[in-house]
Amino acid sequence: MPRVACILNPNARDGLSLKLWDDFEQALANSGFDVDLHQTEAPGHAMDIAEGLCEGDHDLVVAVGGDGTVHEVASGLRGSSKVMGILPMGTGNDYARAHGIPVPKGKKFPDLQGAVDILASGTNRRVGSLRIEGPPAPDHPSKAAPIPRACNGEPETPGNLVRWSFLECDGGVTSVINRMKDEGQFKRIRGARKYDLLGIKAIISWKKQTGEYRIDGGEPTNVDLSGLFCLSQCQTFGGGYKVAPGAKPTQGHCSLVMAWGMSKMQMLMLMGPVKKGNHVGKWGITMENAKKFEISTSTESPLIIGVDGEAVITTPANMQYHDDQLTVRGAASIPNE
Repeated sequence: MPRVACILNPNARDGLSLKLWDDFEQALANSGFDVDLHQTEAPGHAMDIAEGLCEGDHDLVVAVGGDGTVHEVASGLRGSSKVMGILPMGTGNDYARAHGIPVPKGKKFPDLQGAVDILASGTNRRVGSLRIEGPPAPDHPSKAAPIPRACNGEPETPGNLVRWSFLECDGGVTSVINRMKDEGQFKRIRGARKYDLLGIKAIISWKKQTGEYRIDGGEPTNVDLSGLFCLSQCQTFGGGYKVAPGAKPTQGHCSLVMAWGMSKMQMLMLMGPVKKGNHVGKWGITMENAKKFEISTSTESPLIIGVDGEAVITTPANMQYHDDQLTVRGAASIPNE
């Protein structure tokens, strides 16, 4: 009987993951798994749990939650030979989508068994990860500043924070959205609609600022940061927004999307095309392959950087892609492969 360690975030999707755990556990048992359950108690705890399981005898370590839980479990397992599985039960679930795993709809999970079947007989894929380093995001009354974790390694600059991204890294209006989500705004609303409302609020309250970026070590470019950048290894984030159309986690690089110098009206108009992936080429929006991205702003007005849906780092930030970091079990066929 295969042994599986499940790392459950009881707060995922505002507690819905815990409410549905009995259904998950029964489906896993019916599929022949011997289940060990680990519940997280605070942000970052899943990293510690996963890191501790790297040398264990479990056949599979499963993240039970949303993209934040997946990020933490993946970070703890990164660099090991352990296989990560996903039972998606978060607000976004975009990393699960990228691996062809069924996701919940509203308060229901119509194909929960399909997700469990992938754990039992899915396809393992080795994927890369993006290392991000920069100053940690500051304390907030409802969101403590992130703390270093051993599994992420040491920063090159003392006092900086290091995180590894498996889904996407972003800055601009999207990272403001992530910060607002972390603060608990629109907490009572679940799924993609939450991101819609957060997006509208973030755009209306956006304050103009300028910065400088470099791509793959090239020449610096000055830019009006009104808009966003996204350095992604997957096609969607934010609950299904097709920000990097055509991207896939096995592509061996990041897809860099940049939409700078936009008015608030253009940013609002952008939401519809981004959902469908029709935004590239509009209003000067570009997408290109990249393995390294550096961005800086004035010290008085740092830009928040989101890592896999959590606003944890600020500028100046350095991002570098590294191949062959993690094994993920997904569907036999994944989007864009």
